[in-house]
Amino acid sequence: MITSKEGMSQLIAWGGYFVLWAIVFAETGLLIGFFLPGDSLLVTAGLLASQGEFGLDIFWLIALLIPAAIIGDAVGYSIGRKSGEKLYSRPDSRFFKQEHIEKTKAFYAKHGGKTIVLARFVPIVRTFAPVVAGAAHMPYRQFASFNVLGGTFWILATTLLGYFLGNIDGIDSYLHLVIGGVIILSVVPIVVEIFRARRRKRLHAGA
Repeated sequence: MITSKEGMSQLIAWGGYFVLWAIVFAETGLLIGFFLPGDSLLVTAGLLASQGEFGLDIFWLIALLIPAAIIGDAVGYSIGRKSGEKLYSRPDSRFFKQEHIEKTKAFYAKHGGKTIVLARFVPIVRTFAPVVAGAAHMPYRQFASFNVLGGTFWILATTLLGYFLGNIDGIDSYLHLVIGGVIILSVVPIVVEIFRARRRKRLHAGA
């Protein structure tokens, strides 16, 4: 018999799964998702699952989030395929910057189809890679293969990293410090990129 406490715990857990699913999907499938902390969030979710916090289970995390990552990229590809040329001429806004598209195009030009796999671990590029692939008319079968491989590897690598970190003896005493460190490490590349973009703008303005 399920008690009210157990029922509330399950409700919180499934609420957490839903939020994580939505964030992973948005970061990979919607152009506004580039600012979301995907890597740190997934590692943290794995850490919490190892401690039993919020009732999260590592197997459910993996089973639910791999499809979210794959579907998200598929949606991004569709957006690029249908609206690629319009996106290249779209003006900058609070949630959209042409420099993000240009950076991803350069990444795609360098790595080709492998971009769909490699970009999973690169903030910002992760969001725009499927869009650029769609706009470049990458054959969908080729894209789908890279998408499934990249999405599966990304979710497994990040959640299991957190899960195994959480199972280190005595880690529970420093859990908040570990989570804080993971978040800081994942935010650093984004901050560096922001400073680089501002520096390029200043140099361009000076020129």
